[in-house]
Amino acid sequence: MILRRALALHAQPRALGMLLIAAILSLPVVVVLSFVFHPAGDVWRHLSATVLPLYVRNSALLMVGVAAGTLALGVTTAWLTTMCTFPGRKLFEWALLLPLAIPAYIIAYTYTGMLDFAGPAQTFLRHLFGWSRGDYWFPEIRSLGGAMVMLSLVLYPYVYLLARSAFLEQSPYAIDVSRTLGCGTWSSFFRVSLPAARPAIIAGLSLALMETLADFGTVQYFGVPTFTTGIFRTWFGLGDSGAAAQLAVVLLAFIFFVFAAERWSRKRASFHHVGNRSRPLGTYVLSPGRAWVAFSACALTLAVGFVVPVIQLSIWAVQTAGEMMEAGFFELLTHTLALAAATAVISVLLALYLAYGRRAHATLPVRFAVRLAGMGYAVPGIVIAVGVMLPLAWLDDVLDAWTRSQFGFSTGLILSGTLVALMLAYQVRFLAVSLQTVESGLAKITPVIDEAGRSLGCRVSELVRRVHVPMLRGSLLTASLLVFVDVMKELPATLVLRPFDFNTLAVRAYELATDERLEDASTAALSIVAAGLVPVILLSLSIARSRYRETLEVPYAPLPQAVGQQT
Repeated sequence: MILRRALALHAQPRALGMLLIAAILSLPVVVVLSFVFHPAGDVWRHLSATVLPLYVRNSALLMVGVAAGTLALGVTTAWLTTMCTFPGRKLFEWALLLPLAIPAYIIAYTYTGMLDFAGPAQTFLRHLFGWSRGDYWFPEIRSLGGAMVMLSLVLYPYVYLLARSAFLEQSPYAIDVSRTLGCGTWSSFFRVSLPAARPAIIAGLSLALMETLADFGTVQYFGVPTFTTGIFRTWFGLGDSGAAAQLAVVLLAFIFFVFAAERWSRKRASFHHVGNRSRPLGTYVLSPGRAWVAFSACALTLAVGFVVPVIQLSIWAVQTAGEMMEAGFFELLTHTLALAAATAVISVLLALYLAYGRRAHATLPVRFAVRLAGMGYAVPGIVIAVGVMLPLAWLDDVLDAWTRSQFGFSTGLILSGTLVALMLAYQVRFLAVSLQTVESGLAKITPVIDEAGRSLGCRVSELVRRVHVPMLRGSLLTASLLVFVDVMKELPATLVLRPFDFNTLAVRAYELATDERLEDASTAALSIVAAGLVPVILLSLSIARSRYRETLEVPYAPLPQAVGQQT
């Protein structure tokens, strides 16, 4: 009893510290939500009467289009690489994840440069057939449909990754039973495999849709009015932070709708198999014709989503490297790397503090604090930027007024106009990434180790430093890499909150592309893509080493042989 009370008293300061961190990180979202209760001003009434229906329509249509595209690409390629045998399958298993390394706005810039009227595609057609403007029809890349395609090409890996994982974990006996009951290959897929994988597929789709709602660079460059572009224009064009915050509230309602739809889709249904899987999952041996179709489907998806954009960016970068390398590129690179590295280190330290605090003292306030601190990843960067700027600007005004009255000088912008605001926004946005990774690593460490360390007299800080950190080295490195790359790719929060004399690669690529200098933007864009390849390659290697890759595959009969025959 005495020991329990001592531990409880020892845990109180840590719980208070965790609650304080959670309160700071949740403040931007709370500030934005508080504008629900603010009276509507003239700007908001003007927005609701003119452009708000357009924002709702375009955002809804964009979600529908991206949902269809990511499901078609992600589920199809996941099933082919999991359940079918065809040439190149081993390569496609990990290579289909590579589009995750390309931000949506960069692939949008690249394809615009390739498919615009002055781009190589239309120029080649005009030279080949002797056409001129008005003699032919070509799909308009800068449109709502173009934004759907661009976002689908880089977001389908979310669905692919989770759907493939679900297909790998399904029971082979369920497929065997369906075949003995008269189900063909496609019938087994639609009636057994797909329903069993539905929770994982919906989870991947939810991630893709949240990224769609959070996108700013693609829709802004294509001229598609959505909530993110509307918030930016209201803030900087109309100068009304309150109306921008109220638009952000409506965008948060869309995010809540995605969560609610994901929950509703599952209802009370659950899909699982009991017992241990005594044999590995079988694969269908495709006939030469079907094998060629499967190869073409995977190769075309990979080529359009990754290979072609990277090749085009590389060509442009080689052509403009001499000029762009001298135009302050290394200063931009230094700013970006330093900002991303500092954010990654702080994020991992906060994640380790919160995750171990929850492990050591899993009380209700502690669990609530950890969940609250990790809620920002579902919130778009532009919304977080608004939520960070409003309270920091108010605090700057309070400090400035106090120093003027007490000491006769002005402090200026010491919070809202500096890197402090930007770093806070990054922590709100990306702490969940490192927190989930660190918690996953801690879950693999048995609590007996903690008890043994305490019995030997180790303090908590010493136990974490000498025992847990060495054992979590891989998880900490993974978390830092993921946050590092996310910071390098983040555009809207950086664009709004950066100091006036501070630029990053993402902002520079956006500025050059906005000025229609797509070739000049390639160097910065290619640097972001190269950085994004690091965690994707690590993820691919992790998948390649999984236990499912090491098992002996049992092939099903070549399609379309009779049900029940196996090779």
